[in-house]
Parts: sequence; C-alpha cells; structure tokens
Amino acid sequence: MAFRVHHSMQNSLWFLSSSRFYSTIQSQRVHSRNQKYFCKKSLSSSSFSKGVRYCSCNATTSNTDANVSHSNAEAFVLTTPLYYVNAPPHMGSAYTTIAADAIARFQRLLRKKVILITGTDEHGEKIASAAAANGSSPREHCDSVSQAYKLLWRDLDIAYDKFIRTTDSKHEALVKEFYSKVLANGDIYRADYEGLYCVNCEEYKDEKELLENNCCPMHLKPCVRRKEDNYFFALSKYQKPLEDTLTENPDFVQPSFRLNEVQGWVKSGLRDFSISRASVDWGIAVPNDDKQTIYVWFDALLGYISALLDDKEQPNLQSAISSGWPASLHLIGKDILRFHAVYWPAMLMSAGLSLPKMVFGHGFLTKDGLKMGKSLGNTLEPTDLVHRFGSDAVRYFFLKEVEFGSDGDYSEDRFINIINAHLANTIGNLLNRTLGLLKKNCQSTLAIDSAIAAEGNALKDTVEKLVEKARQHYENLELSAACEAVLEIGNAGNVYIDGQAPWSLFKKGGSAFETAAKDLVIVLEALRIIAIALYPITPRLCLRIYTQLGYSEDQFNAVTWNDTKWGGLKRGQVMAQPNPVFGRIELETEANNAGVSTKEASKKMNKMPKTQKAVEA
Repeated sequence: MAFRVHHSMQNSLWFLSSSRFYSTIQSQRVHSRNQKYFCKKSLSSSSFSKGVRYCSCNATTSNTDANVSHSNAEAFVLTTPLYYVNAPPHMGSAYTTIAADAIARFQRLLRKKVILITGTDEHGEKIASAAAANGSSPREHCDSVSQAYKLLWRDLDIAYDKFIRTTDSKHEALVKEFYSKVLANGDIYRADYEGLYCVNCEEYKDEKELLENNCCPMHLKPCVRRKEDNYFFALSKYQKPLEDTLTENPDFVQPSFRLNEVQGWVKSGLRDFSISRASVDWGIAVPNDDKQTIYVWFDALLGYISALLDDKEQPNLQSAISSGWPASLHLIGKDILRFHAVYWPAMLMSAGLSLPKMVFGHGFLTKDGLKMGKSLGNTLEPTDLVHRFGSDAVRYFFLKEVEFGSDGDYSEDRFINIINAHLANTIGNLLNRTLGLLKKNCQSTLAIDSAIAAEGNALKDTVEKLVEKARQHYENLELSAACEAVLEIGNAGNVYIDGQAPWSLFKKGGSAFETAAKDLVIVLEALRIIAIALYPITPRLCLRIYTQLGYSEDQFNAVTWNDTKWGGLKRGQVMAQPNPVFGRIELETEANNAGVSTKEASKKMNKMPKTQKAVEA
C-alpha cells in the first residue's frame, strides 16, 4: 500500500498534503550519530554483503546549463504514494500529486536532477473483488484505473519522470529479491495469526485502537475475526534501531507533530506483522511458497525503488539503488504514516538499504466544511474541476489556499473568488493593461533596458525581496506562503502602475512620456519575474505570460531560478499583442426544467497552450 486510499471509506476525510517543511530538503541535512541506515557518500554502492548499508549517491557535478544532462548529479528523488486502484482517482490523490509536481518543478528550476515517482498499487483482495463486481478480470480493471490516473496527471500538468505499476514485471522481480534478502537475514518466519481484521484497510487491528463494537476508527465499520497461516516480518527486532533513528534524526518524519506520533507508536512496543496472504490469488507469489501471495508491505512499498529502473534494464536491486535511492522525500497521507515511518524503515534496515531522507505525512480535505462521501452527495471530482476551470486554477487554489501541513476545505464560491482575484485580476489584468498601454504608445516595443529603468526604483527592491522570500518558502515546502510572496509582487505592480498613472503621462509628452515608457518596462519586468517564480504552481499560465513578453516557448522552458534576477527585459524587445492570459470565471444563470434559475460556473478564456509534451498514457 504505498497508498491504499480505500474508496469504500466514502465518509472519511479526503487526503490533502501538508505542512511547513523545513530547509532539510534543500540542505538534505541528517544528524550524525545514527548514520548507518542513512546515505553516506563514503559507503560503497557495490557492496551487498549482510549488514552493509547501501548508498546510492553519485558524484555531484556543477552544471552551468539548466538543460544539460544531469547523469552525474545526485538526484532529488521524490515520491507520491502508489495509489490503490480499487476505484478511480479522487481529489485527495490529485492534491498530493499536484504538490509533488510543484516541488519537483522548483527543484528543476534550481538545476537539480529530479526524479518524480508516482504510480499505482494494483494487487490485493479488494482489487480482485472490484474487478469481479465490474465483470472484468483483475488485469483489465487495473489497466483501466491506472490509465485514468495517467490521464488525470496529464490534465493536471503533472511532469512525472517515473510511473510504476506493481503489476510491472520489473517490480515483481525486485519484490522477490527484496523478500529473499530479508528472509536470508532471518527476519521472516511462518506462524498462525488470529485477530480482528478490517476488510477496507486490509489489515489486522489492535483491539485497543478500535472503537465501540470493534469498529475501525478510519472506516467506522466492524472488524471481523480472522485466523490465517501467514509469513511474518520480525518488526519487533528493530524496536531499538527505530527508536534511535527517530531520536537522532528528528527531520526523518515531518511535520514535527507527526514525528511525536510515530515515536509514540514505537515506544508503545512494536509487534511483528503479517506480510503474506493465503486467501488472495491476485498478487505476487511468495518466493518459497507459491500457495501464498506477498502482502502490500513487501509489494507496493518496493515500488519506490523498482520505479528507478529503466524498462530495458536488468531488474535487480543493485541497479535500482544505484539509479537514485535513497529518496529525498516521500509525500504520503497521514493515514499511512505508520507503514512508511515504522514498517518501511525496518524493512530497509533488514535488507541493508538506506532509509529515505524524509517521510512527510499530510492532512485531510473537506468540502464546505463537511467530510466528503457519495452518501452525502458532496464528492469532489478532480477531472470535473480541471475540465471546468483549467489546470492552473485547480493547482493554484489547492496549493495557495490550503496551508501545506494543515487540513483544508474546498468551497466553490471561495474557489471562484480566489482565482478571479489572484490570477485573472492581480496578475492577468495587470499584464493586459500594461501591454495595452505599450502597444498604444510605444508600438509594443520596450524603450529602455529594465535594469536601467529601475535604477533607484523602490518597486525593484520590493520585487527582489519578495522573490527571495518565495525561494525560501519553496525550499521549506511552504507552498502557500510561496504563492503569497509571488502574489505580493503582482499587488505591488498594481499599486505602482496606479500611482504612476502612465496613461496620463503619455498625454503630456516630453519627459513625462519617457517616464511613462520607463514605468511600463518596470512593471513588465516584474511580471516576467512572476512568470518564473509562479511556474511551479501554474505552469501553463506562466508560459502564456512569458510568451506575451516576446519570448518563445523554448526560451521559457530554458529558464532557471537565476532568471528571477532583475534585468531580463532589454531595450528594443517587442512584446506580443495584448491578449488576456487568464479569463475570469463567470457564474452563468440557467433555467432548469422546474423553472428555477441555477448558477453554473464556467471559465471564459482562450485555449491554453501546453507547457510540455503530454505524458504518454
């Protein structure tokens, strides 16, 4: 279950990514004492003997071109969960992936080699049951839902690098090799187990964590008593190593309050857990027992490593590890925190592999202040949102308006108000009216270099401070705050142009005309910087802004964060003809069959070009 989002739990809160990150991701800082499970460049990546902790670090080289090959650079590897395919994607999985994509885009602006991994978890009892209910085979069902994820990621402009399916042959090979290594280490044994089992979670529950009538606290349904003959992983053996890891590497689990939660679980005592199922046929067979299949912990979690393999590469752990492991960041829902922050590290320790640098557990999402569920008729479909409002609007709202680290709420009225105010008005209208003035008075041509125009200008100083502020927020994964800093540049630009009133200065002629022409250059330079600084959040909008400023798409795709430095626009540069880059969302009143008027939101704007090739489905 890299991410078993159980869609049968329709009354549960939906997932939403979180929190204030800490500059750990940028510095990739790890505390020094308990290092044997963490990445060290001094470790050999060719040693596979028992007890050796793998390091996948490659030699880091400096790059002067943002688009040169990064094959020799240490990769920034981040992962979304592998989403469970018992039902189509929902807004929770979309949000996590949007956030991961924004982080990846920012890291690419910093000239990092980035590997963004996403994918689907496709084995298990619920998959087989869902397929049977639809009259299809498990493989057909998985193909259909996995394709739905790929199509949604395309519509949301998710620029992933790797999409792993747990039914891929290369994944199965790595799972079996990993299982065999842990078995050889003496950490897998066979035993009977009887306990209370949550069908929706597909796991046994500790009675002390259940609600009245043995109900699962997540799904609010009674657990059933089951007895099985399974294989178990000796998690209890790693109690002390895990305690030490969490104590000596406090950034391993974030936000900090989630670290406290994980430490509480570990200190309360760890129990060995089942890693196979005798009653489930749809899965990977246990290497030493073809009558049992490997359960999720030893299946989907390995997708983070198997994804690193190229399709034509020999599927083995050593090749995968050397291609980018350990991950810099796992983004997950807080409901699967235990599996990623306790089970997964112990499994890696047993196999002699490095731990990921950070596990980040995010929160939940509600709609109009209520839990979402089909029974309430208030589900939020990401495909519908994108088709109605466009990917930029969806990405911006959820990354700007939900603090990364807190639960968040969606309401359509708030969505429309925010998008119209921030993207259509503050940024879009500022660009359109400035270009309109330039066309009318300067033939759409810049009269002076932006660096010269802004000498001693307060707006330039403001923009530079806000850009640095945005960079720091991005590095700390404070995505909402990063959006706010960039929006403040737009607000400052509007205040500046209103205060200078260039439309009046142009009419006066002479030196006033020159001042007005200079003011337009200053505002347009601020908008050029906005187009780069907001790119991780709204890539299509930022491309439209950049091309309106006279640049090509290729030039836009080549920019790095260094290009946010003031002074990009030059004298004689010709701007494109003014054309609104972001249309307002209008509420259109329609009459229904009962004669009662209803309001339907729609987005009116020109067709948007794509920033990059669509991801192949």
